[in-house]
Amino acid sequence: MRHEFALKIGPGSEDLEARAVFLNGPKDLRLDTLALKPPGEGDLVVDISYSGISTGTEKLFWTGEMPPFPGSGYPLVPGYEAAGEVVEAGSSTGFKPGDQVFVPGADCFADAFGLFGGAASRLVTRADRVTRIDSGMGPEGALLALAATARHAMAGLNKRVPDLIVGHGVLGRLLARLTIAAGAPAPTVWEISKARRSGAEGYEVIDPADDPRRDYEAIYDASGNAAILNDLIGRLTKGGEIVLAGFYPQGLSFAFPPAFMKEARLRVAAEWAREDLTAVSALLDSGALSLNGLITHHVAAEAAKLAYPAAFENPDCLKMILNWKDAA
Repeated sequence: MRHEFALKIGPGSEDLEARAVFLNGPKDLRLDTLALKPPGEGDLVVDISYSGISTGTEKLFWTGEMPPFPGSGYPLVPGYEAAGEVVEAGSSTGFKPGDQVFVPGADCFADAFGLFGGAASRLVTRADRVTRIDSGMGPEGALLALAATARHAMAGLNKRVPDLIVGHGVLGRLLARLTIAAGAPAPTVWEISKARRSGAEGYEVIDPADDPRRDYEAIYDASGNAAILNDLIGRLTKGGEIVLAGFYPQGLSFAFPPAFMKEARLRVAAEWAREDLTAVSALLDSGALSLNGLITHHVAAEAAKLAYPAAFENPDCLKMILNWKDAA
């Protein structure tokens, strides 16, 4: 059950702790109770209701394949997809208890790295990092980071919306939905897994082997599979662009002559920015974007030890959500 507590923001705050996913090393994961750093005047204390498991960066930390990354290491609390309720707020934050917020992780743990740090029952975070969400969103509130990631890949000057998206996972689906929300023609989506070809909303999902096209202008790769880069270059029109929207732990390479003939362009889509969160929040509020149908698995946080490998290894799992509401 959730614990009631009294809290004074700032110096003298009582000790805080949280149940959290503790990744001590590759495939060495447990749920543990961790001390939290005391909140300051500009901080919020948020009781987390739901957190998501990322099949990109979190999977790489789980397997031990994550390349060196500033601010990361073991032990760590993973997760950058969390939604919950503000329970305490500094007077200058503009928030109040009861506000529902999205939290993109928090570096608030005394004895673990918190580069991500969202998979916990309670977080202490700077107020300028969180985003208000509608109280009715439920677990879908944890998906705001993925929607912002998709928007960041597409938005800005001289960026084309995709006419081909590779991968029909959550990121690929959000890229397709944002393309349609922008009023652009429906993209084609490639997916090699037959089980993942369902769930399309206004666009077609096909096996790449069934696609004869060689004139795509903007190919967005959401698969994270560096081995298909040469194939994607061969599918471009002259001057076309490939956007690397996934995360690639290994080095990228491609044959130069085909890329030379196509005058191919490569662009890396990095982490979302604050304006991306604001933009997708507005799209959700207006009904132009939906997060329905993206969560396929939903388990109690106490089952985290089983949930993480299932999220990474079960091909039927698009998004695994941990429920922290009743964390012991």
